[in-house]
Amino acid sequence: MNIWNADVYDEKLSFVSELGKSLIEMLNPKQGENILDLGCGTGELTNEIAKRGCKVAGLDASSHMVEKARKKYPHISFFVDRGETFRTQERYDAIFSNAALHWMKEAENVVQSMALALREGGRLVAEFGGKGNVDAIVKAIETVLLTNYGIDAKEKNPWYFPSIGEYSSLLEKYGFRVIYASHFARPTPLPDGDQGLDHWLDGFAGAFFADFELAEKTLAYQKIKSRLKAYLWKDGKWIADYKRIRIIAVKEGKA
Repeated sequence: MNIWNADVYDEKLSFVSELGKSLIEMLNPKQGENILDLGCGTGELTNEIAKRGCKVAGLDASSHMVEKARKKYPHISFFVDRGETFRTQERYDAIFSNAALHWMKEAENVVQSMALALREGGRLVAEFGGKGNVDAIVKAIETVLLTNYGIDAKEKNPWYFPSIGEYSSLLEKYGFRVIYASHFARPTPLPDGDQGLDHWLDGFAGAFFADFELAEKTLAYQKIKSRLKAYLWKDGKWIADYKRIRIIAVKEGKA
């Protein structure tokens, strides 16, 4: 499981929420709708949805992220739970999820949870990492860990990056009708120059380095960056090789 630092997330990785703002336009929240933000992080996008006059709640598996969200936006309800297992008496008009579903490896259980939480006719609007997401970064991590430390990084990989077909099939199994799906490349500049990839690895790839001392991790980062320099370094910035899925689905049948 990734160890989340909510302050670092807001200070160094805020591009995640910024890039998710356009997803709210796809959600098109209406006044008075009851909406769940699944994988809400520190609540930036949850608050943007609330500004549209919706009743919105945020759910995240990280207590650190939820604690920060509650401090920032005390007028919004946030709670700690896992996408794979959460159950609620609420029936939501929509579920919104940005950059979160790829952290939930038990994908079928997540889809079932979402189906149970939505009213019939309710919609899911989500963006998450798709097949090939950060492929160059993952391969560099795997190569460095295996070559230099004898570690099989595949066993530590915290992510699930499906194809559109894989995820759509799960949604259809639980009564969703997929009405829009796009799998696209989005090269993403990381802030803070040479340190940008270090912040990204600290924020998102901690599972690979859980047993490393600081000096050992710093050296591993240097080796990873050396392997990636020719591919992902451009004009003084690291450009993460993101591949994203955006999907809209409507719940039609019973979960």
